[in-house]
Amino acid sequence: MSLFRARKLPVQWVLLGLAALSIFGAVIWQAVATLGVPDPTASNLSPAAVVLSSGVLVFREGLEAILVLAAVTAGLTRRQKGYGRAIAFGAGAALLATAVTWFLLVAFISAIDAPALDVQAATGLLAIVVLLVIMNWFFHKVYWTSWISHHNKRRQRVLQNADNSGTGTFWGLALLGFTAIYREGFEIVLFLQNLRLKAGTPTVMSGAAVGLALTAMIGLLTFVAHKHLPYKKMLILTGVLLAGVLVVMVGEQVQEMQQAGWIGTTTLALPFPGWMGTWFALFPNAQGLIAQALAASIVFGSYFSAQYLRVWRPAAKSKTQNI
Repeated sequence: MSLFRARKLPVQWVLLGLAALSIFGAVIWQAVATLGVPDPTASNLSPAAVVLSSGVLVFREGLEAILVLAAVTAGLTRRQKGYGRAIAFGAGAALLATAVTWFLLVAFISAIDAPALDVQAATGLLAIVVLLVIMNWFFHKVYWTSWISHHNKRRQRVLQNADNSGTGTFWGLALLGFTAIYREGFEIVLFLQNLRLKAGTPTVMSGAAVGLALTAMIGLLTFVAHKHLPYKKMLILTGVLLAGVLVVMVGEQVQEMQQAGWIGTTTLALPFPGWMGTWFALFPNAQGLIAQALAASIVFGSYFSAQYLRVWRPAAKSKTQNI
């Protein structure tokens, strides 16, 4: 029996649990140490909250990339080691292309001749759209089925068209590895731009490093130790964390639009402590709270709608037919 199956608390869950406890402890400390109501027109999101958001996003996308690669490489390395090297080469090239994309996008945003607050508000809206696409609550099952199936079909075509020299096969599999990784990397680069404008590159890179470290750990267990990891449970957990990140981002986005003068600020007489703004972008104004409530409703409403259409309704029909 696998070591990770025999234990009820796998190593990755212990590490994630300790991280969650540390964050929870920091929130409690902030609640005790910080007094007063946050100013809804001031940038109050803490560097630690930015690090957490960046880390969760990078880890979630990294987990998706590993799952796709694991499906694509299944059985390849047993048949010919060069196949695995080709996909690894493509994946490495995708990581390099992601880094290049980061610098190009940073240069492009810096060259835009517009007020800083307007640029920050615009990138915030883009980040929220990207995050909603990443979460894929409603089309999660269809997304994974079609995306992984697409890569497996491409792999089969490459192997069927393999030439005698093996050159075409190598580059075909390398391109497969490249697209599997770069898609996730491109989404990460787009998402992190808004956080970079708010908190600076060093803070965002710290969060990205945490996410990459967790991704590397999962990748090591997947491709080196050959362990069967609870991918579905991990995707659900990171999905819930991303839902929290979305709510925080929406609160920050409304704040940025208020700073840029895009929308007004209707202050409410609510006794919000400072740590709620510092960590969760919860400010005592109607615009922000309504937007955050709407975002949470969309996420969880779409999830339960998907469950109803895919699971509950078919089960009810099956039960009725069997009566």
